[in-house]
Amino acid sequence: MGEAILAGLLSSGELEPDQVVASVRRAEVGARITGKYGIHTTQDNVEAVANADVVLAAFKPQTLAKILDDDEMRVALKGKVLISIAAGVRLETLAAWLTDTVVVRAMPNTPCLVRRGMTAIAVGPGGTQTHAEMAERVFTPVGRVVRVQDKHMDAITSLNGSGPAFAYVMLEAMADGGVMMGLPRDVALEIAAKVFEGAAAMVLETGSHPAALKDQVTTPAGSTIAGLLTMEDGRIRSVLARTIQEATKVAGTLG
Repeated sequence: MGEAILAGLLSSGELEPDQVVASVRRAEVGARITGKYGIHTTQDNVEAVANADVVLAAFKPQTLAKILDDDEMRVALKGKVLISIAAGVRLETLAAWLTDTVVVRAMPNTPCLVRRGMTAIAVGPGGTQTHAEMAERVFTPVGRVVRVQDKHMDAITSLNGSGPAFAYVMLEAMADGGVMMGLPRDVALEIAAKVFEGAAAMVLETGSHPAALKDQVTTPAGSTIAGLLTMEDGRIRSVLARTIQEATKVAGTLG
């Protein structure tokens, strides 16, 4: 995710390579990133933070405390903005570790890799409109951004962070149906993927409710209603809603 966001910021012109420092665990990764993007890299987190205005913490939640709840890091982050994409780590926890830092919690998703991501952000105590806009500028180059309250972030981790995996299962299943009815696998996958892409664009660009758009496709005694009733026989709405519910419960334990 860190590299996806980095690539978006550079390709959009939001930042130049000499404005970015990245901290990495392995020297060979640093060499690759420097060669690919022209930015400076280091294996020292405090060094990376020292001269930054905005810091993006792209760590697993299990490692966040070890890195941030540290006296040297507190000094380096004083007066700055820290954006954490670690699932399950709440703003109150971040603020307790970093009392002199404005903290922002963000949840992007993997489609950021192709500049079609979705990111939700929540601003911590002391954060202002300016800080929220700074966070938005980090993620806008890789997709859409929405502001939310921190209490909603576990649900967003499930719906937004895990959601692409759930969509891939549905996409694969629809392609399997096409294969079963005689379509070549590559053709079925391409069509299924474009169906998801186009349907999502219709919702976002028209502002219409999915139910209304569904009705536009559903003609009396047609093939669409036959397929929809089969989906309802399988309780697909309940299964998908429960999927988000269960994933949200786990997201709440990750921090």
